[in-house]
Amino acid sequence: MHTLVVGDTNPDFILRGDVKPRFGQAEQLLSSADLVLGGSASIVAAGLVKLDVDTGLLATVGADYFGTLTEQYLAECGIDTSEVLKSPDGSTGISVILSQPDDRSIFTFPGVIPTLSIDAVRTSIERARPKHVHFSSYFLVPELASGLPSLLDSLAAAGITTSVDTNWDPSEQWTGLDDVLPRITYFMPNRQELRAVGAGYADDPAGSDEDIALSLAKLGPVVVVKRGSDGGLVATPRGHVHSVDVPDVSVVDTTGAGDSFNAAYIAAMAHGVDDEDERLRWATLAGSHSVTRSGGTGAQIHLSELTMTLDGVGIPSV
Repeated sequence: MHTLVVGDTNPDFILRGDVKPRFGQAEQLLSSADLVLGGSASIVAAGLVKLDVDTGLLATVGADYFGTLTEQYLAECGIDTSEVLKSPDGSTGISVILSQPDDRSIFTFPGVIPTLSIDAVRTSIERARPKHVHFSSYFLVPELASGLPSLLDSLAAAGITTSVDTNWDPSEQWTGLDDVLPRITYFMPNRQELRAVGAGYADDPAGSDEDIALSLAKLGPVVVVKRGSDGGLVATPRGHVHSVDVPDVSVVDTTGAGDSFNAAYIAAMAHGVDDEDERLRWATLAGSHSVTRSGGTGAQIHLSELTMTLDGVGIPSV
């Protein structure tokens, strides 16, 4: 196995249209409602599979309807689910996403997502023997988060590369990363997460994305930043900065776009791409393609589409 993705899996209930809540028993009409595969880790894993990377997923579901549905969605995506755990005593998590073209609001019931243990992760890694491990939704899996520094040391000693996408911290405290950032190979925030995490490290927390990313890169990781319509940015520990613009597409739903971006960057590594600009081209193309349909996996790009587009032979269907 090349990549094991660790974190969260659950259904996403995506609502579009008149989604800004108005209380007082107001009834609002929607333009669409989709129940799809969600969870940052799941969407990354699905994106990697479409890009021909041997990928497994480690996450926890409940023994309930949503757990069965999630497993069905994962199987339809071709994800290796042999490492997915089923908890008999809890409910599968679910997210309700109020989606607008330029933003979204997310309501998440974690369910059994936080029960993923550090021991389960160690066991899964020993069994799967991946070359790379990607950790998603750091703040939703507190037991894993608390044991992550020592695990990262073990992975580094074994020559296994790692990446972390914290996703949003529901508590907005952004703590616990001091011992994680120096130990990971790649840190993969979006712009908002970059600024939230980087506030404690940057000389000027209100400075540019480049300056904040470089401040974090000084701690050790390559910092890979998703910047929405402004494209992608990489800052390296050696002080180099790379940036690539995003293709112009018609945005339907941004859910999971950052996860598709992450997947393509990791896939580029898996396929032997060493150039940071080229990795970013993979990532920004995959992220932009993802937003053209509802849901995190509905418009993920396949390797054949991506390579044809990069070669100038064709354009992705949007």
